[in-house]
Amino acid sequence: MSVNSRLPGFRDESPSARRALLAERSGRTLDEFRALDPFEGLTAEQADHMIENVVGVLGVPLGVATNFTVNGDDVLVPMATEEPSVVAAASNAARIARVRGGFRTSSSRPVIQAQVQILDVADPEGARLRLLDARDELMRTADEQDPQLVELGGGVRDLSVRVVESRAGRYVVLHLLVDVRDAMGANAVNSMAEAVAVRVGEIARGRVLLRILTNKADTRLARASAVFDAETLGGADVVRDIVHAGALAEADPYRAATHNKGIMNGITAVVLATGNDTRAVEAGAHSHAVGADGRYTSLSRFETDTDGNLVGTLELPMPVGLVGGATKVHPAARSAVSLLGAGTAQQLAEVITAVGLAQNLAALRALATEGIQRGHMALHARNVAVAAGATTDELPHVVSRLVADRAVRADHADQVLAELRSGQ
Repeated sequence: MSVNSRLPGFRDESPSARRALLAERSGRTLDEFRALDPFEGLTAEQADHMIENVVGVLGVPLGVATNFTVNGDDVLVPMATEEPSVVAAASNAARIARVRGGFRTSSSRPVIQAQVQILDVADPEGARLRLLDARDELMRTADEQDPQLVELGGGVRDLSVRVVESRAGRYVVLHLLVDVRDAMGANAVNSMAEAVAVRVGEIARGRVLLRILTNKADTRLARASAVFDAETLGGADVVRDIVHAGALAEADPYRAATHNKGIMNGITAVVLATGNDTRAVEAGAHSHAVGADGRYTSLSRFETDTDGNLVGTLELPMPVGLVGGATKVHPAARSAVSLLGAGTAQQLAEVITAVGLAQNLAALRALATEGIQRGHMALHARNVAVAAGATTDELPHVVSRLVADRAVRADHADQVLAELRSGQ
C-alpha cells in the first residue's frame, strides 16, 4: 500500500487520534503503534537489559513529519526531539519541496572502516608494503569472523595502510573497509579488527594498540537534493537571501557551526527515533564538515537554477542500520521503523539525509525572512506556559498572550496566568 504523506489538520488531532490516522494511512495495524504510547512503550525492565544501572526511562517527544516525497514515494517520518519547531519546520519545508517533485537521494555502499594501530615499527614504510602484500590473508581472516554477513553479501571489501605522524611518535595504521549491509556495523568491524590484530603486529614487526572502528564514515555517504520553488518560498528576494545565508556558512566556521546544528536537528531526531546511534552520526557529520584545507564549513550547498528556483544539496556520512542494537530491542524504535517503511539501511540513510536538508532549508528561510525567533518562540511559548502551571483550558489564552506581547518568558507567563485566574 502506498502512503500519502499529506495529512492536513494532523496537528489539530490528539496523540491517540494521530496514531489511528497513521495506522490507516500507512496500511498498518494500530497495535503496531501501541508502543508509541508512553504507557505501552519501553519498560524499566526492558531498559535494564539495554544499559547498566537502570533506574528508569526518560521520555522524549516523538512526532511525525509529513509532506515528504523521497525518490517519488511519499514517506511519513518519525522524529524524536525535545526542541519545539523542528517537526513543524521539516514538514513545511517538505511541503515546499513537494511542489517540484520532492527530494532526490542516493548513497554509497554501506562500507565502514576499522583501524588497527601499530606502534614501535622500525620501518613504517616497509611495514606498510608488507601489510598490503598480506591483503588477501588478512581480509580472509576478517571475513571468517562473520560468515553470516558474508552470506548476506557483505564482508571486507578492501584494506589500506597509512603512516601517521603524531606528537608521540610515528604509527602504522591499517584500515579494514567492510560492507556491513543493513547493520550499523560497529560490532562486526570491531570483531574483525581484533581478529587480525596479532597477525598485523607480526607482519609489521611492531606492537598493536587500538583495534576499533572509525566514526569518520566517509566511505558510507548519503546525498539528498531538492528544487524549492521560488514563488512558494516567497519570491526571488527570498531565494537570493537564502543563497547569501548559505554562502556565509560555507565561508565562516562561526556560522557553519549553527548552520550544521540546524541540519542535525532533523537528522538526529530521525536517528534517535529509529534507535540508531546519534553520537556516531553526529561525529561523522561534523568530521565531514572539515574540508581538505582543515577548515570547518557547511555540509549543505544552496544555488539557483536557470529558472530562478532554489537548489539545495546535502552530502554527509550516514552510518545507520535496521538490524541489531536498540533498533530491534526498543519497542518504540521498532514502531518508528515500521512507520517509515525503509526496507534497507541505505534507504533509511537517504530519508534521514532528506530530512536534514528540509530542516536546513526551513531554518534558512526563516532567517532570510521573519527571523528565526518568531516561529520558534511561538511554539516554545507552549512549553513556557505549561511550566508556569497552565491547564489544558488555560493554555491557548496564555500562549496567545505570550506571543502577542512578544515576551515568551517564565515571569510573564506567571503574570498572565495570575491575571487570568483573578478574572482581570
